[in-house]
Amino acid sequence: MLKTYQGSCHCGAVRFEADLDLAQGSFRCNCSICRRTRFWPAVAKEGGFRLVSGEHMLTEYLFNSTKNQHFFCKVCGVRPFGVGNETPIGKMYGVNIGCLEGISEEELSGISITYVDGMNDQWQQFPQFFAHL
Repeated sequence: MLKTYQGSCHCGAVRFEADLDLAQGSFRCNCSICRRTRFWPAVAKEGGFRLVSGEHMLTEYLFNSTKNQHFFCKVCGVRPFGVGNETPIGKMYGVNIGCLEGISEEELSGISITYVDGMNDQWQQFPQFFAHL
């Protein structure tokens, strides 16, 4: 069931709302950027993400195909969300679960994780090794 969550970067300069169904699980990817930033996203569909404040505090990073946008706070460096522009469900927002407010450690520990092999562009497959993700 969709629930609206509030979230922010570490310093609070960037704030957002996202409609998420955490019962649908989350993702951990072994691609170069997700592995390095330890990004743990849940998916918000187009229209289910609202940047509340701090747009001017974001910096955008594009790499490789440049079809996915990675946003970081200019102050604290936290990556609160990213935008996937060409995905199987269309445009979507990867919302960093670690940036959600008002969610307990118990709730976090119950979120299922699907591991994906972004390193080899095999998005529908588990990577060979994933315990470190």
